[in-house]
Amino acid sequence: MSNVLVNFLPPVHLKPNAGYSAQYDDYHYQATDNVSENGEDNTAGHKPRILLMGLQRSGKSSIQRVVFNKMPPNDTLYLESTTKIQKEDVTRSFIDFQVWDFPGQINFFETAYDSQEIFGEVGALIFVIDAQDDYREAVNRLHYTVTSAYRVNPNITFEVLIHKVDGLSDDYKIDTQRDIQQRTADALADAQMEHIHLSYYLTSIYDHSIYEAFSKIIQKLIRELPTLENLLNVLCSNSGIDKAYLFDTLTKIYIATDSSPVDMQSYEICSDMIDVIIDIECIYGAQNSASNGTTPSISGTDEDRSALASSPTVSAGSGGANGFGGADSLQEQLMSEQSQSTEREAEASSLIKLTNGDVLYLREVNRLLVLICILRQESFEKHGLIDYNFQCFKEAITDVFEFSNQRNKSQLADDNNIVDNNSE
Repeated sequence: MSNVLVNFLPPVHLKPNAGYSAQYDDYHYQATDNVSENGEDNTAGHKPRILLMGLQRSGKSSIQRVVFNKMPPNDTLYLESTTKIQKEDVTRSFIDFQVWDFPGQINFFETAYDSQEIFGEVGALIFVIDAQDDYREAVNRLHYTVTSAYRVNPNITFEVLIHKVDGLSDDYKIDTQRDIQQRTADALADAQMEHIHLSYYLTSIYDHSIYEAFSKIIQKLIRELPTLENLLNVLCSNSGIDKAYLFDTLTKIYIATDSSPVDMQSYEICSDMIDVIIDIECIYGAQNSASNGTTPSISGTDEDRSALASSPTVSAGSGGANGFGGADSLQEQLMSEQSQSTEREAEASSLIKLTNGDVLYLREVNRLLVLICILRQESFEKHGLIDYNFQCFKEAITDVFEFSNQRNKSQLADDNNIVDNNSE
């Protein structure tokens, strides 16, 4: 298995067996402030870092709160400007890393700051540009930041979010991205650093584009991505599935998908399915969880799933090819099969039939990961085969991440030994 794993980037730590609570409305910001005034990290351990940089009021803090803290986008209007590095451990997610939000008015490459300490262990540097503002100064800062960080750590992946594009016309978005790319490429060529690769994304916190961008960014940091994609390809080809996404439940970031092209519309509807299931579960599972004071997770108890099964059909109105349809024989068959499943196979699942005849099928891999598939109704008639293939897929996923955890522990032990030897 190790022969097919990519090992050229600092990996994002993965937690296949960590606990999870579906308290989605609790978005209170709890960033830890373990960074000293000179930029040094005072925590004992070192997790992969994702840096958010850019000019003031470009939207860095809003992105962090919306994606990782589930803050409603409209509430970000009241956020204060960041005045020092804000570091947050993303621990309730399947992907385990740190997000550092940098104030835009400070130059952290000056001699007063330890650039090696800040940028030495970074996985991705995300630079945010406000597309609704005059971005010439932002492009100059982008060039300076990228070239300076590259000299410190050439392994950083550089990502550029052309942000706040909501409300802009499609032509203006494309022209803005093309102009920023050209200005940046010219500046790098003048500095003889045209070999540095930057990826560009058009984003907004008011739609799914920000989640799509972070999905692609996170995937670059996951060493197991080729293996996950291969497993999803095998699952799709053997089960008649048109498209499959492996989602991190908390952030709605998909950490892997099959090799077929990603259609934004299919991604949006799969992402929305997570919110639909969580909302229904929180409503109909509240009575079961009230006695112990906990909130039901997406992998709740049999009682939680019974309440979910007895809930009314979700509807998104009439008309439209992608509206949610009513309950039918497929859902009844699924509920019947769930009631007869063994305890080993009693993970959470859900089925939604779309008015265009396609089926959305959700299966829980573990308490932090869900698989959401899009398939035709005639393909789902063989749902027994799909369920069997899913169990094989789930076992393979577990083996992959167990191997990854063992390797991470071994690497950490080797690093500690090197540090000890150097100190002697």
